[in-house]
Order: sequence, then structure tokens, then C-alpha cells
Amino acid sequence: MALMMSDVDRFEAARPRLAAIAYRLLGSSSEAEDAVQETFLRWQASDVARIEVPEAWLTKVLTHLCLNQLTSARARRETYVGRWLPEPLLAGDPMLGPADTAEQRESVSYAVLVLLERLAPRERAVYVLREAFDYPHREIAEILDITEAAAQQIYHRAKKHVADGKVRTEVDEATARRIVEEFLAAATSGRTEPLVRLLTEDAVSVGDGGGKVPARAKAFEGAKAVATFLRGLFKPAAAKRAHVGGVPEIYATTANGGPAVLAVVEGRVVGITCLEVTAEGIAAVRSQVNPDKLVRATELWAATDHREGPLHTL
Repeated sequence: MALMMSDVDRFEAARPRLAAIAYRLLGSSSEAEDAVQETFLRWQASDVARIEVPEAWLTKVLTHLCLNQLTSARARRETYVGRWLPEPLLAGDPMLGPADTAEQRESVSYAVLVLLERLAPRERAVYVLREAFDYPHREIAEILDITEAAAQQIYHRAKKHVADGKVRTEVDEATARRIVEEFLAAATSGRTEPLVRLLTEDAVSVGDGGGKVPARAKAFEGAKAVATFLRGLFKPAAAKRAHVGGVPEIYATTANGGPAVLAVVEGRVVGITCLEVTAEGIAAVRSQVNPDKLVRATELWAATDHREGPLHTL
């Protein structure tokens, strides 16, 4: 059915929220955009006049599309080359969604997106809708076609799985930059000791190259092993420059609300390293270098004014 302009406007008003939900559920901006577009197509094909609460209808359609996508994604990731990590989003990306409360900021943190991969699709949906968008359990139950009691039970189970025993530290932009500066100073010092002092004893480091860029699929574990790896990773080398097509400039930034190291070659983002910070130190170093998952970051970077230059070059 043809949509009235007011119906299109109503969908467009809901689009940012739908995209933010889809990104949290799927961990990929391109897959999130596809899910939102498919939701629009179904909205376009529906009898809009008979839909009593359009926002609820759109959320339900989108969520079920994402659940189907998550189910098929699990099968695809079994054949994924190397370690699969979510796509990080730079500060200012509207797909990050609401960040008014600590729960909302935590729900889109890179560490939590990684942990959400442990959850079954329905658990992930309940957690995201409740924690990030404050949906009542009654509405979540209606969206997922389950009872309210089941929604509550699933939420508590999911929240317990996500907690994982680590208390992550919220940092503002200035603190994030200081953390990245200290991290880079240690990583480029040529010695492991400064890095070991910044890391927790059980720190881990892992990367996602998608089979297109060399990346360590098996995690390095323990402060000393991680520090040794990072010392080599941040050591300038002609082979690295040849591989990425130029000299990487290293910037301090934030991704998914946390401190991150950004590698840029001639305006193209070639790597985002997210640092998981706890009260004890840096607990995880996760690097996204799969070029397919850096397209959106490159677009945002190109549209942003960078008054502060790079901190380092490799």
C-alpha cells in the first residue's frame, strides 16, 4: 500500500531508535541498516491505518528481524576466518543511541557488546530492550510473544551472564584521552614493563581481521604475554606500512563510549583498538582491523574536524 507522507515521517522519526536497537542486537552497522530498511518495507506494505501503536509495531518487526538475523549469524560465524568481534562506532555516531543513563552507556560499551555474543538471541533482545531502552517487561513480552514473567526471568538470567564479575570504569572524554596517551607511551617505549604496569594480571588481547588483514585469532592472556605482543604491534616496520598502504597515524579517541586507539592512513581508518578499563587497570585490548567493519568509522572520521593531530606514527 502507498504510504502517506505523514506515515513516512513517522517512520523516519523512529529510524534513529530502531537503528540503535538493531546495532546493539547485531553488533554491525551494515546489518543494522539492513534490518531497519526491511522494517520500512514491511511498514510500507502494511495497512498503517489499522496499526494502533506504530512505534510498538515497528519495534516488534525490527526485533524479530534481528532475532532471525542473529540465528543465521551464529551459523555464519562458525565459518568466519579468525575471531569475530563487533564493529566499533566512534564518538558522535548516532547509531550509538541514547547515553543519558549509566545503563544505556554500559549497554553499548564495546566490552558488553562482546559479552552479548554469549547470549541466546532472545536473551540478547530482552537485555537490550530493557537495559538500553527501558522498555517495561510487559511491552518486552508483547514484542517477543512471551509472558511477562518469562521476560523478567530471561532478563535476570541475561544480566547475570553479562556481569561476568568485572566492574568496568566509566570515563569521560578527557580521561579516555589520558588513558590512551599513557597506553601509547608504554606501547611505543620498546619495553614491556611499562605496559605490564597498566594491565591487569589477567588481561587479554585479541583482534578481528576477518581473514583480510592479519590478526591474532587466539587471545593472548596474562599481562606479560599481552605486553610482549603489544610492544611488537606498535613497533614501526616497513612491512606494516606496505600492508596498509602508507604510514599509520595514531590518534586518541573514544569508541562505544570507551578509550580507543585509532589508526588512520591517508584519511582511511585501518584499525580501532578498544581498551576495557577497570579499577585494576586495562583488562582487555580488542582490535578491529577487518576493513569491512571500518567503513562507517572512516566515513565519520572524514566528516569530523581533527584539530588535535596524531599522537604517534608507525
